[in-house]
Amino acid sequence: MATTVRRALLTLPAAPLGPDNPLPALRAPVAVHELDERSRHGLPRDMARQVGHEPLRSLLPVRLRDGYGRERAEREFEAVVIDNGRLRATVLPGLGGRIHSLVHLPSGRELLYRNPVFQPANFALNGAWFSGGIEWNIGATGHTTLSCAPLHAALVPAPDGGTMVRLWEWERLRDLPFQVDLWLPADSDFLYVGVRVRNPHERPAPVYWWSNTAVPEAAGSRVLAPAEEAWHFGYERTLRRVPVPRWEDADRTYPLDSAHPADFFYEVQDEERPWIASLDADGQGLVQASTRLLRGRKLFVWGAGAGGRRWQEWLTEPGTGGYAEIQAGLARTQLEHVRLEAGAEFSWLEAYGPLSADPSAVHGEDWAAARGAASAALDAALPAAALEAARTAWRAHADTEPGERLAEGSGWGALEVLCGGFELPGTPFPESGLGEAQEPWAQLWRTGVFPAPRKVVPPGEALVAAHWRDMLETAPADPLTEYHLGVAQWHAGDTAQAVRSWERGLALAPSRWPLLRALAVADELAGDRERAADRYAEAFEDLVQESRGGDRWAAAESALGREAMTALLGAGRPAAARAVWDRLRPALREQGRFRLLAARLLAAEGHVGAARRLFEDGFELPDLREGEETLSEIWSALTDAPLPAAYDFRMRPA
Repeated sequence: MATTVRRALLTLPAAPLGPDNPLPALRAPVAVHELDERSRHGLPRDMARQVGHEPLRSLLPVRLRDGYGRERAEREFEAVVIDNGRLRATVLPGLGGRIHSLVHLPSGRELLYRNPVFQPANFALNGAWFSGGIEWNIGATGHTTLSCAPLHAALVPAPDGGTMVRLWEWERLRDLPFQVDLWLPADSDFLYVGVRVRNPHERPAPVYWWSNTAVPEAAGSRVLAPAEEAWHFGYERTLRRVPVPRWEDADRTYPLDSAHPADFFYEVQDEERPWIASLDADGQGLVQASTRLLRGRKLFVWGAGAGGRRWQEWLTEPGTGGYAEIQAGLARTQLEHVRLEAGAEFSWLEAYGPLSADPSAVHGEDWAAARGAASAALDAALPAAALEAARTAWRAHADTEPGERLAEGSGWGALEVLCGGFELPGTPFPESGLGEAQEPWAQLWRTGVFPAPRKVVPPGEALVAAHWRDMLETAPADPLTEYHLGVAQWHAGDTAQAVRSWERGLALAPSRWPLLRALAVADELAGDRERAADRYAEAFEDLVQESRGGDRWAAAESALGREAMTALLGAGRPAAARAVWDRLRPALREQGRFRLLAARLLAAEGHVGAARRLFEDGFELPDLREGEETLSEIWSALTDAPLPAAYDFRMRPA
């Protein structure tokens, strides 16, 4: 049958994403996958170099996405369905281009872990992320900031004469455009995915890419890859080489045989074909293979411990089966960034499809025979030479201009192309794509003046790249320009100059709270907790006096209120923290983070029993961060009783 591509609507119980956090992310990102210094000794030279290559200093210019909740209601998502009679892929362009489902039609088997709900959680670099399917991670170590963001999507002629779906966007952490081309050749059992990351700048850029596939965590399922060793990374933040498959008296290729969440980065030798598969007790499952540039392979497991099981429940709904992740990346591990030269590109081809191998071999004691059986089955189904030939054919179509549009992404690429004059065949970012968020910056580029807003609103999004910083430095020095200039200087590491810019803006600012908050963060990081607390208190008071109705103002009050109360409690000033609490909108006090702050506040006021009752009455932190141990720490400060299971999200051994 000929391959068809059609639009569809996918209905899921979904939690709302809510508004983004309007406060610029001035603090360094919490690096769950940061490597301690001791663990860097003895690494292979290329790995050690790439582990230290331009780690992310901040999340700027991206905003935190922390306004989501946990109350779910039926919602329709725009989807694109690609079907060739053998496979049916359902793609969600509005959610990072995630492949939600991949069904092998002859057998009726779903090859992926398909989450039955849309439930954001705090796993992306900027917050909101959701589990399931196949996701495309670009930017820096961690889940991409585009996890819950729309991508551009359009139809493009496929190499075999059919039609493929192109997804593309401008990744803002590294200022790089990328594309993902999806197509199903007629009668093929494999979905082909062509990926290209380009560096249009006159300087090298650090690149991070991992394609993450969620697979069912059924009892007896085994993950196979062409490796005899792996680099184990746990939430103790240590990296060590371990044997595959058995380590510390357990076969770690069975996801449920690990107790705690962990990463296993397989040491795939250069002469080996790169692939990874998850096969069930009957030897049936999914395989992912690629051309050689995408060298890394990884297994992520939640493990069988209480914390891992709690996270599995948190990300979906009760009664849903769990999952593991099989992943493929540009480097050995996700702690590395790869250098991409000026004007150059990385491009490769991936393939996803069903695999069937002899279960007695796959699940036998002989690891070489097990992976050999899977490798032979892959070679029979999709020879390496055929995949290389498909990559060559695809690359000839990678510059083809898109046809019918299926979805629209952001306007940030349009702004950067307008400013930089870049030529990016195949991934258009026309000036017509500029939106409300980009318009002030487009005016700065055109006129040299950053425009004042027409009404009182929280400051818009900041830009921090060197060319925008240069424009801000030569623009008229009004308070809003000084605010944005300080943010750009802060990102560049010039903290003293950033503070001076914010102080200059503060002297004339009609809206003081954004500048006061920025200065409070600077005070905190400089170790002056008392002055930071003073400025936070003043900033919040200024905000609530200026605040209007609507989601943007409520998001500002929520974000600044959380920061202010945290700083005031940290400075030992519960009375001032209580004053912030008293000025909060009643609806905000019911948010999980404020319930937790209320418990801390009560304890600081000497009402330990009342603080514990808040825990006993129950509350949830929708934005509980991966690896965060706040709940267990505060509980242990209140009582010696065991941590209730509902609050047990611990991801490492005690």
